[in-house]
Amino acid sequence: MKKQDTLLTRILRLTVEIKALPIFGVYLLILLVFTFFAPSVFSRPLIYVSFLQTVPPQLVLALGLTLVITAGEIDLSFSAVVAFSGFLFSYIYKTFGQNEFIAWIALFIALGGGALVGYINGLLIVKLKIPSIMATLAAQFFWNGLTVLLCGGLSWNIKEIRGTFIHTLFTGRIFGLIPAQAVWSLGLAVLLWFILNRHKFGEAIMFIGDNPEVARVMGVPVDKTKIGLFTLHGLISGFAAVLLTLEMINFWSTQGSGFLLTVMAAVFMGGTSITGGEGVIFGTFFGAYIIGSLEAGVVATGIGNYWVRLTTGLVMAASMVINSVLKRGKSVFLKRMRKIFTAGN
Repeated sequence: MKKQDTLLTRILRLTVEIKALPIFGVYLLILLVFTFFAPSVFSRPLIYVSFLQTVPPQLVLALGLTLVITAGEIDLSFSAVVAFSGFLFSYIYKTFGQNEFIAWIALFIALGGGALVGYINGLLIVKLKIPSIMATLAAQFFWNGLTVLLCGGLSWNIKEIRGTFIHTLFTGRIFGLIPAQAVWSLGLAVLLWFILNRHKFGEAIMFIGDNPEVARVMGVPVDKTKIGLFTLHGLISGFAAVLLTLEMINFWSTQGSGFLLTVMAAVFMGGTSITGGEGVIFGTFFGAYIIGSLEAGVVATGIGNYWVRLTTGLVMAASMVINSVLKRGKSVFLKRMRKIFTAGN
């Protein structure tokens, strides 16, 4: 009996662990299709290095948003945080001395600025009972507008930071080839996976997303968790801003403005439930790389840039359909497995 229970537990855990497999399969299929139709581009490693360079900022944002949506909430202000935190980083670095020490100060201020935006969002949602979609939409306009006012609508070049330790650490090339930001984004994905699936904070997030009132009855600190969650997402968004600013060696006032839809698409494409209660971190991970590779793939095949959005919509719809079908199939499979083990007793 004990051995059977242990085996059943392992099977149930395995089904949880591999939730990202469907979207990973979709990603591999897309790469195979692009390789077949554009072998001169997708059979060379340079295109994949390019993806590892350009996708991480949006991937980092999507990973943080996955936690927010798992809690049954939404955050539309993260693209404004990318601009605001990018401004803070660039302003501090250029104004107070372009050296290594100031660069680190600028980094922490940029992260703190993002966390502050998230904390204010959390207070508006929890204390004033403003729906998250409205609170964060207002925050999106406010922090974008404030950033434009502070920088005067100008873009700032910080080319002096190239070659410094902080630049090499976050956006350098490992072994002269692999972009460091890709490793940072992978490390963040692993960390957030453990938080969501192995930590009481992640457990609280899923309880709240499933039913906040039941979670409150069960002793989950709903308000505290929500404030902490939005603060964490603001912090993560600030980190994405730093990665983007360091990679581009430049800040511009509309930085991050085009990320909203693509980041949300990566989250939902990865299998995270729009109603909350279930988040798939590594589904988001592969979803972000799908979104990031589609434009290059469509253009490389010779179809034309006009087909990018159409193709993205089709792939997104197909991914969600596959996730839905497999979830139903997995539910039936688990019921059958339980019956088999029960009958064996």
